Amino acid sequence: MEVAAVCDVDPERLETFYYWFASQLHVVTLYSQGVNQSASGTDKCNAIINCHLAGGKIGLPGAGPFSITGQPNAMGGREVGGLANQLAAHMDYHTPGAFELVSRFWATDSLTPSLPEGPGYKAVELFEAIERGEIKALWVMATNPAISLPDAARVRAALEKCPLVIVSECAAHTDLLPYADIVLPASGWSEKMAR
Repeated sequence: MEVAAVCDVDPERLETFYYWFASQLHVVTLYSQGVNQSASGTDKCNAIINCHLAGGKIGLPGAGPFSITGQPNAMGGREVGGLANQLAAHMDYHTPGAFELVSRFWATDSLTPSLPEGPGYKAVELFEAIERGEIKALWVMATNPAISLPDAARVRAALEKCPLVIVSECAAHTDLLPYADIVLPASGWSEKMAR
């Protein structure tokens, strides 16, 4: 089996995998940054999705391709409008009719909280705004900008300048905690707790 040789996988195990994938309707494929962010990531993700589509293993309970991104719920943020700079379903604030469409779908009106009328700051822009004194309070959850953002020294300087930094954290010691004025406990996913 050429595929087994190229992938350095035992041929019998590969055949078992193929059999299981083909014979079971309820299959979930979990994949992460090694697939998503490789030089051929688009092709790899497309191949996984196409295998599920071709086998009818999508849109059912317990079936489908499931990208596990490394950022805190980046995929969910893009889908439901959880990112500061875009609306739900990857819609841009500047696309004609997009704001009204999301507002209608979510039934926002004067009685319910309204949508922000324009994009907010992306991560790097957020820390630039803290530097300028535009943002006085920051609540950090499920990430560590003190080490994960570019120009970490600049980010740390902004954290020191921010009048109120709140951190929700599940670990007792991180690079971010020394900058926190308030630390709130958080829970991690089971694989994080197993360390």
